[in-house]
Amino acid sequence: MAKIKFKIVTPEKVVLEKEIDQVTLPTQAGQITVLPNHIPLLSALQAGELIIKNDKEEIALAVSSGFIEVKPNSEVVVLTETAEHADEIDEAKAQAAKDRAEKLLQDSKGKEAVDYTALATKIAKELARLKVAKRKSYGQHQPKIESES
Repeated sequence: MAKIKFKIVTPEKVVLEKEIDQVTLPTQAGQITVLPNHIPLLSALQAGELIIKNDKEEIALAVSSGFIEVKPNSEVVVLTETAEHADEIDEAKAQAAKDRAEKLLQDSKGKEAVDYTALATKIAKELARLKVAKRKSYGQHQPKIESES
C-alpha cells in the first residue's frame, strides 16, 4: 500500500518525520484528510487536533497555526508554531491557560486597544491542547509514533 512521506516542523525542531497512511488536519477552510497520491495543495493550518494514522495506530497532536503543503509524490510538510503529543500536555495547565485567555477576552470587551484575534487564537490553541490531552484521560491515546530520522 502507498504511504505518505510526512514531516511536521516547529521553529524548535522536527517533531516527526515518518511514512504514514493518512493525516487529518485542521485548516482554515475546514478539516481535511490527506491520503497517498493527494493532489498538490497549500493551505493555512489553524489550531486544532492533527490525527495521524499508520497501520493500526492513531496518534493525535495538538497543533497551533501554520501551513500545510501537500507535494507531488505523496509528500506532506506541516509547518506550525507548536505540535504536542497528548503525553506532553498538562491538562490542568492547558485548562488554566484557556480560562485566563477567556477572562482577558471578557474583561477587554468594549476597550479599543485589544487584540481580539490573538486572544481568540490563544483560546483555540488551548482548546485543541485540552482535546488531545483528554484522549489520554479516556484511554484513546496510543503511544506516539517515533521519527525515522
